[in-house]
Amino acid sequence: MFKKTTNLLTKLSSLTYFVTVRSYPAPVKRFYRQTGIITSNGKYEITLDQRKLKTPKGSPFFVESEPLAIAIATEWDAQKEVIDRSKMHLTALSSTVIDNPNNLKKPDLVNYLVNYINTDAVLYQSNDEKGLKELQQAEWDPVIKWFNERYDVNLEATDGLEVPAFAPGTAMNLSRYLSSYNEAALHGFVFAVDTIKSLILTCACVDRFVSVEKATLLARLEEEYQIGHWNRVEWAHDVQQLDSQSRLAAAVLFVYFNSSSAFVKHKIAG
Repeated sequence: MFKKTTNLLTKLSSLTYFVTVRSYPAPVKRFYRQTGIITSNGKYEITLDQRKLKTPKGSPFFVESEPLAIAIATEWDAQKEVIDRSKMHLTALSSTVIDNPNNLKKPDLVNYLVNYINTDAVLYQSNDEKGLKELQQAEWDPVIKWFNERYDVNLEATDGLEVPAFAPGTAMNLSRYLSSYNEAALHGFVFAVDTIKSLILTCACVDRFVSVEKATLLARLEEEYQIGHWNRVEWAHDVQQLDSQSRLAAAVLFVYFNSSSAFVKHKIAG
């Protein structure tokens, strides 16, 4: 039921090559004065002065959500002397959706997310540090309980190395839920899961059971526990935490903006 497909995982490993894996060239100087948005036939394009934005492959850049277009234009407007594409997650995610470098279809994305449950971080708890396990049970178990009730599944945490057994119907229920999202939103799910290594925490964030900040801390629970014993290297750990938080926030926004409730429909006078 949860068998992983090697070819699929190979493709997904570079799914966000515009977002996380791809190495960007040295930042270029900002070459535009202002950003703008133009709309036509339900599509929104971003302009840099009078030039229309294009994807890394040279395709026309567009989104179908006005709030998303505004957020992307804001990303470009926020660039100062140089353009740092590595921090422009919404732009990168939208480019990935358009260019689709690995030719992934909606079922590929859904299968990847469902299969991720096999290695979901919050299902694997410590078996050698009592204090850490108690912390994980206190912080993670309520989220697992919520996830089970919300998606009608029965996942249980383990302190062993073996992959937990899942009840029949688990994959079907999760697939049904994830398939209710469009392909663009699923790219947001994948980016979030790859960031915090947990579908459970990602869904809790998207459904607003926990905040982005809380989900990021829960994903880093073991690291934060060890830091409590060995002290924090402030600049290093803080940068890592904020980077994960910004990526997760962008992913959740991308899901929202590509969901039907976030699309702006203009009324036509009768």
